[in-house]
Amino acid sequence: MQFTIGKLAQAGDVGVETVRYYQRRGLLDTPARSGGGWGGGVRRYGGDDLRRLKFIRAAQASGFTLDEISELLALEASDDRARVRSLARQRIDALDAKIAQMTETRAALARLADQCAASEKGPCPILAAFEP
Repeated sequence: MQFTIGKLAQAGDVGVETVRYYQRRGLLDTPARSGGGWGGGVRRYGGDDLRRLKFIRAAQASGFTLDEISELLALEASDDRARVRSLARQRIDALDAKIAQMTETRAALARLADQCAASEKGPCPILAAFEP
């Protein structure tokens, strides 16, 4: 299966500029142009490129940074499962911290909403909470 950059981007559910950005970051290879010649030919991407693009997107959706994804891709070749587990545990810890923060924020906002609903007089506690 062969793709142009546009078709690769479409199959990976990203924009062409995202593919180019991943190439600049070294996350995706940039294939040579077909047909040789200066300014001629089209770059052709294969199934492995699509698999890698989808891997990057899935890892991002799991909260990994591009630097961490770069390391994961390098670890794929080395089969260093201990390091992969370590990166995953770090990501889990970061997600747990974010969940705790969001839970606190939600509870605070719920309290403010209840206070706002309790009275029709004076300034709304929600708006007052956001004033500097």
